[in-house]
Amino acid sequence: MAELQHPRRREILRLCWDTAQPAAAIHAALPDVTFGAISQHLRRLATVGLVRMQKRGRQRLYLTQRAALGPLRRWLEASWDDALYRLKLMAELDAARRGPSPSRSRSAKPKRRPRP
Repeated sequence: MAELQHPRRREILRLCWDTAQPAAAIHAALPDVTFGAISQHLRRLATVGLVRMQKRGRQRLYLTQRAALGPLRRWLEASWDDALYRLKLMAELDAARRGPSPSRSRSAKPKRRPRP
């Protein structure tokens, strides 16, 4: 399934796995992605039936449609339980990132120790 090749879409599915989430909460969980990009991913996932959007007042909530994943459901659940998943996700997100790399602040650099 081509929609699951993108690591951010898999992460969005994970965030909406158990509880319907508003787009703002999904965006807060993925701070390196613009709100517009989150909306595009959600729209694509909804179009292919992997998430369901429901309106509650002015808010739109998104919930993963587990049955639509078929046999991939168990693979996703197993990968999310894996201790290496976070490391793999970070590497994939970094590789899929567009635009300039985030700049490091001077305070983030390790300080040199004075020589004795």
